[in-house]
Amino acid sequence: MPRSNRPKGVHCVRRVTKAGAKFHFYAWRGGPKFWEDSARFPNDPAFFVAFAEAAARPKPAHYMTVQMVDDFLSSAEMPKGERTRQDYRLWALRFSEAFKDDPAAMFEEPEARGEVNEWRKQWAHSPRQYDYAGTVVTRILNWAWKDAGKIRMHYCGDFRKVYEVDRSEIVWTPAQREAVCAHAPEWVQRILTAGCETGLRPADLVRLHRNQIEKTPQGRRIRIRTNKRKRTATIPVTPAMAALIDATPADRMLILVSDRGRAMTGRHASDSLRYWRNKAGLSPEALGYDLRLQDTRGTAATRLLNAGLELAHIASHMGWSVRYAAAVIEHYARVSPDESDGILVKLAQSKGGAK
Repeated sequence: MPRSNRPKGVHCVRRVTKAGAKFHFYAWRGGPKFWEDSARFPNDPAFFVAFAEAAARPKPAHYMTVQMVDDFLSSAEMPKGERTRQDYRLWALRFSEAFKDDPAAMFEEPEARGEVNEWRKQWAHSPRQYDYAGTVVTRILNWAWKDAGKIRMHYCGDFRKVYEVDRSEIVWTPAQREAVCAHAPEWVQRILTAGCETGLRPADLVRLHRNQIEKTPQGRRIRIRTNKRKRTATIPVTPAMAALIDATPADRMLILVSDRGRAMTGRHASDSLRYWRNKAGLSPEALGYDLRLQDTRGTAATRLLNAGLELAHIASHMGWSVRYAAAVIEHYARVSPDESDGILVKLAQSKGGAK
């Protein structure tokens, strides 16, 4: 069929699917899709009938995928954390580039889900990136549908996750701690040390107060009511934690503060450590996994075992099962050769007492 026989104004987009190349035809750029074919120039009479019906619809203002993504990036729906915002922008712009010739309305069609999955396959070699691409697309389309009212619905929600990680095998090793401390300012080093020595979650770490530190016959302990579980945790003060507490200015009640000497949120503490972790060459891209402030709890489990806390008590403090706590400590012993023998002996003794 000669090119000139295609109705004027028809917008054609080539898509690659499992079944091969397909051509999607829209009544106009940004208009409704009215035909799908394996031929670039269909000669089926029904093609022209479908076009006539679609072209007869009222022509709204164009709203393309590129504009939808731009609107999302400037919306309040964007994440607050700077690192997460950067990641979202990166993936949103990749999505925008891939579908730049398509109207946002195309995502109202069931077939759009398959097309997004085909696009994501570029990162099939990296399950984490593959999943992240889907997460960002869903977030954009949810915003366009439920908040902005730019599309009537979409079929790109609840993508199946393929990235799985056993967090019991993610701990801060001595070498990783040293790498961060070689780059980070003191106030960030203190966040990392406190996390590794107490096992407190970020939201509880930043609330740690002098009044929560008590003397005991053997030394000191931290007594704090945790945010998540609403239970009082009693934590032995390890030698490293004792040094951190003793180095805190006498007139300061909070143990951890920001670079400006102010109270922090758990998110601020986590984001600050993440920034300096990356500076130290420990980014997710470099390690193959995301090493977070939350993961100091695995290191802390080992510290608390060495401080004399029973395995069952460690598990209760962390909100873990005894089996999971043991798995974390065993993994730490494997990746910390200098401490392996002593840790495993104490773990075996504690396991015997936990039975």
